[in-house]
Amino acid sequence: MTTDATALFLQSDEVADLAEPAEYVDVVREGYRQRGDGAPATPRTTLFSDEPAGMLTGYLAILPDTGAMGGYTYAAGFNGRDAHFTLPIFNAESGDPLAVLDGASMNPHKTGAAGAVGVDALARRDASDLAVIGSGAQARGQVRATATVRDFDRIEVYSPTASNRESFAAEMNDALDPTVAAVASPAAAIEGADVVITATNASEPVFDGDLLEPGTHVTAMGQYHPEKNELDATTIERATYVPDLRERVTQDAGSFINALDAGVVDEDHVHAELGDIVAGNAHGRQSPEEITVFDSGGTAIETVAAGHLLYERAKAEGRGEEIEFAPASKALTGR
Repeated sequence: MTTDATALFLQSDEVADLAEPAEYVDVVREGYRQRGDGAPATPRTTLFSDEPAGMLTGYLAILPDTGAMGGYTYAAGFNGRDAHFTLPIFNAESGDPLAVLDGASMNPHKTGAAGAVGVDALARRDASDLAVIGSGAQARGQVRATATVRDFDRIEVYSPTASNRESFAAEMNDALDPTVAAVASPAAAIEGADVVITATNASEPVFDGDLLEPGTHVTAMGQYHPEKNELDATTIERATYVPDLRERVTQDAGSFINALDAGVVDEDHVHAELGDIVAGNAHGRQSPEEITVFDSGGTAIETVAAGHLLYERAKAEGRGEEIEFAPASKALTGR
């Protein structure tokens, strides 16, 4: 059947206030549940340009129970310019376009939600102390989301610039119930921590894995390039290791690749995908003393889940602009 279709175009500021952190966490958890039950998703593909220097990145997922499919595409760094994110959402039954989102404002929220799902699946239930390495937008998204899945008493934040970590602590103190304190070193942050979040673009490890106490969970979200090594080989070796997608582990999970190269683990060290644990097809934490790692490199699972949530909210509130799409059977004529 040949029919014209319309989609909702949503600007970044039209979706920025549509959902709370816990709501992002709920839909992202459901997306990973579907992945664990077989929903298809691909790891990121990144094309690099040398002249001008920059990168073009994209990834895809189908969430059949959500009824949505699509993927992020973004360009960054060309001629030193900014990044731009686009997210098309399609109906997973008909293939009709539903929405096109300017996807920048949702990024820390959907990525933070994926990190929080990892914490909920792997951290001890009684976790009360959170350490954060990083103080930018991604760290903000991670902390806000993670605070919805555990009842933290205290949060310590470290980043190399004192003014940045102090302003982050002040902002989070106003926004969250736990006491948030800036600390002077990574070691001070992770001392006594039950959960550690790394939200950096670091090429070298941001803490010493020997300092992790038994029972700690680590969520690392800066692991999307072979040379991005937020976590040292010791952390990977000591931990039950869970990635968002198994397929990307030897492609762009920098810390795991580094541990492979160091010879301290092999590919069998991958315990399970996050979706397998969320769906109940693999076990998560097995003991209070176990160290766990969730390697969150970024997938379209959380992106499509979050984008569909925002599309439905925007449609209900009358936001956005309808744009027309001609079906290929009508427009693809070669004339």
